[in-house]
Amino acid sequence: MGRLQNLTERQIAKARAEGKLDGLEGQGKPLPDRPVETQEAAALSAGMRIMAEAGVLPEEFALKKQLDAARAAYAACTTEAARKKAMAHLADLDLRYQIAREARQKFMQ
Repeated sequence: MGRLQNLTERQIAKARAEGKLDGLEGQGKPLPDRPVETQEAAALSAGMRIMAEAGVLPEEFALKKQLDAARAAYAACTTEAARKKAMAHLADLDLRYQIAREARQKFMQ
């Protein structure tokens, strides 16, 4: 939990320093009560929610969105050359996404 908490705190501090947490809905109010299984899940959930509301996403989430868009672009290709180029882009994004996912999973262990 220590490394995850440190990462979350650093990301929140960075977003706060950049002013991305100013003017959010509910600023200055306590977080609403939400059922959670463990204290770790509560910290992770709160950190992710704060980052999402501030428009700050972990790299893995941004890559997932790009990957979904690349898949749609590949499906829309009409020529073999376009399909080949789209497939190369798709493979690159998928590799980067898998690396980011694996890094997060190792970090959380």
